[in-house]
Amino acid sequence: MQIEIPAHVALIIDTLEKAGFEAYAVGGCVRDTMLGRKPGDWDITTSARPKQVKRLFRRTADTGIKHGTVTVLLGGCGYEVTTYRVDGEYEDARHPKEVAFTASLTEDLKRRDFTINAMAYSPKEGVIDVFGGMEDLQKGILRAVGDAKERFTEDALRILRAVRFSAQLGFAIEEKTAAAIREMAGRLALISRERIQAELDRLLLSDHPEYVRQACELGITAVVLPGFDRIMETPQRNRYHDLSVGEHTLKALRHVRADRLLRWTMLLHDFGKPEASLTDPDGTIHFYGHAKLSAELARGILKGLKFDNATQDAVTKLVYYHDFPFPISKAGVRKALNCLGEELFPLLLEVCEADSRGKNRYAQETYLPKLLKIREHYREICEAGDCVSLKSLAINGRDLIGAGMKPGKELGAALERCLEEVLEKPEKNTREYLLEFAFRQGEDC
Repeated sequence: MQIEIPAHVALIIDTLEKAGFEAYAVGGCVRDTMLGRKPGDWDITTSARPKQVKRLFRRTADTGIKHGTVTVLLGGCGYEVTTYRVDGEYEDARHPKEVAFTASLTEDLKRRDFTINAMAYSPKEGVIDVFGGMEDLQKGILRAVGDAKERFTEDALRILRAVRFSAQLGFAIEEKTAAAIREMAGRLALISRERIQAELDRLLLSDHPEYVRQACELGITAVVLPGFDRIMETPQRNRYHDLSVGEHTLKALRHVRADRLLRWTMLLHDFGKPEASLTDPDGTIHFYGHAKLSAELARGILKGLKFDNATQDAVTKLVYYHDFPFPISKAGVRKALNCLGEELFPLLLEVCEADSRGKNRYAQETYLPKLLKIREHYREICEAGDCVSLKSLAINGRDLIGAGMKPGKELGAALERCLEEVLEKPEKNTREYLLEFAFRQGEDC
């Protein structure tokens, strides 16, 4: 079978072959090309040792020389060229303590994670498929190379990567591979939170973010995402829901675009519901105050996964306001813009829509028209250029000081009162009115 590879990749393979070595494109780039997807990068495996690779190419970088990897630089791009190797003992459930070079392509492919990632290709020989990767691609199956328990013992992150690949490709995890995941999911506790975060990111940004359900069924979320298992078990019996909290969350995830902040917000937006759950005598379940609880839990989860502060702040704020606790009026929308900021507010509208579409038909018929009204108010506010923050207020601290107000806490409080006034009455955002208003309000206080 012939596949199309980039000219630079073909040149590297040809150069190595003419020098008497074997060389193949390998791994995910072969898989993606066979699936008609564009590879993110191209990796090459070869029988040549690193020093031999370096002698054949003018520009190289020693990006992983200890493990046999040299990056060949061509046309402004880097291509990792790695010597066939056999991994030694894995000491940290992630990386081999040492590697040994080998002359066998099969031995090199044997150490890889899944059959669909263990195929190699060269223009001369076509696809080299020792472990049945092509058949698994055709069947839409994700299967570990060789013994699944051995692969997951070597690198525990592969346990989560299995679900991530499954979500990205829409593949089912093969039965023995899934059984090994269930048995060994606890090993993910040995993996750094940063690596867990990266894999969860890729899963949530995939075409199938709802596959986080599979991570739950396989025992993964109990280790890496505290709280998810609990929402899957939390029922919702009221006029707005016909699904459990967890199933509603998965449905909402499918209704929001693949943006990092949006997907994490939808995943975490109802994490506080189990704690907030109250059942009436008639069996109706309420979740009063769940948005605040969810925001607190979201902050803790994101911090534990080592997210940057900006992401923590944005997602926490979106979770806190996901029920849009503002009047559906222009003044209410201006207050929401002030609370969230002009950058986050459009994302909140997407969150509210996804949340509504994750509910039952009655809820959608109730909330979606309200959301349309909010969007209309937002458009009109933007067109009018209404003030929604201190930076667009017609006066500032210097104006108040110049008019005789002393610096200090009162000055800041005066500006906040002025902002509250124009959020309600945007036509009052003039210097003359606000100066008079600030001093008059100060006297009343």
